[in-house]
Amino acid sequence: MSSSQPQLWLRAEKKPLEHRAALTPTTAKKLIDAGFEIFVERDEQRIFDNSEYEKVGCKLVPNWSWESAPTDIPIIGLKELPESDSPIAHTHIQFAHCYKRQAGWSKVLSRFARGGGKLYDLEFLTDERGRRVAAFGFHAGFTGAAAGVLAYIAQKKNGERLGPLEPYPNEAALISNLKEKLGGNGKGLRALVIGALGRCGSGAVDLLRKIGLDEDDILKWDLPETAKGGPFQEILDVDIFINCIYLSSPIPSFLTYDTIKAAGSSRRLSVIVDVSCDTTNPNNPIPVYSINTTFTKPTVDVELGPEYPLLTVISIDHLPTLLPREASEQFSADLLPSLLEFPQRNEKRVWTDAEKLFKEKLAEAVQAENLQL
Repeated sequence: MSSSQPQLWLRAEKKPLEHRAALTPTTAKKLIDAGFEIFVERDEQRIFDNSEYEKVGCKLVPNWSWESAPTDIPIIGLKELPESDSPIAHTHIQFAHCYKRQAGWSKVLSRFARGGGKLYDLEFLTDERGRRVAAFGFHAGFTGAAAGVLAYIAQKKNGERLGPLEPYPNEAALISNLKEKLGGNGKGLRALVIGALGRCGSGAVDLLRKIGLDEDDILKWDLPETAKGGPFQEILDVDIFINCIYLSSPIPSFLTYDTIKAAGSSRRLSVIVDVSCDTTNPNNPIPVYSINTTFTKPTVDVELGPEYPLLTVISIDHLPTLLPREASEQFSADLLPSLLEFPQRNEKRVWTDAEKLFKEKLAEAVQAENLQL
């Protein structure tokens, strides 16, 4: 199976309801045209049919068979691998969620240390300006805002919590559904987006505009507005708060249990959407919840007591799968130029920087786990 031509192995996703793909049939064909051999694991959960890959020249292989693939074939996926203690011998390209000391970070990295494998974390593939070469940020903000509106409708109009979420076939269907549930448009709804100038925040603002919120009711905050440090009363005075920041260092909390309780029954805020989803990060600026929510159960209550109005949090860490086809196409197209350079990864800066960071984090994990290698 291994050959002299460059190869990539697209693995299946095991995260429940994850429908996106790191490689789409469109980008797979461009890689094949450039001389790559592409293996694709069969995956009925993926938004793209297996036949779409086969038609462009990919070689279909059984679901979750990468573990028995030759170790010199790089494995590409999106979300983190399922928890396990087994050593990893392959090179993986994926989001691993372990470089910022998230829960279990050292155990994840220790698998690579014990198996001799390598990790190129998609979150840390950056250009010369330090900007990520590919990110789901825009669609994360867009779909996060949509989920927030759906939760608001469920709570305020129907008197219940938001039920299970299902992916939409395209953006038009999502916008149409939201407008219908709102009774025509979002006028009267008020939202605050922190991180509004970034990819993620711009996606949230775009969704809010497309469902008809008045421009004055979309509060767009970024560094200047948050420079004074939280907590911020303004968050409590909107219907939906959407957090889209990239957390790189400790900052004051945006809101706390005390500030929420102090507002009492006059609080307008009813839904928090933590798109950034730094749930297990010790510096999470929204320290009023402690779990990731899911598409099956999208919200978690902020535990305030029965005398306070309901406040829920959405903290789904793969929100763009609400629009899986469009989000995947955009991400994969952005990643393509770097993937074309992967055969020269020992000299191309995007990849050499990512490998250097991996080695630094690996050394920290080895020390944390007291590994004797």
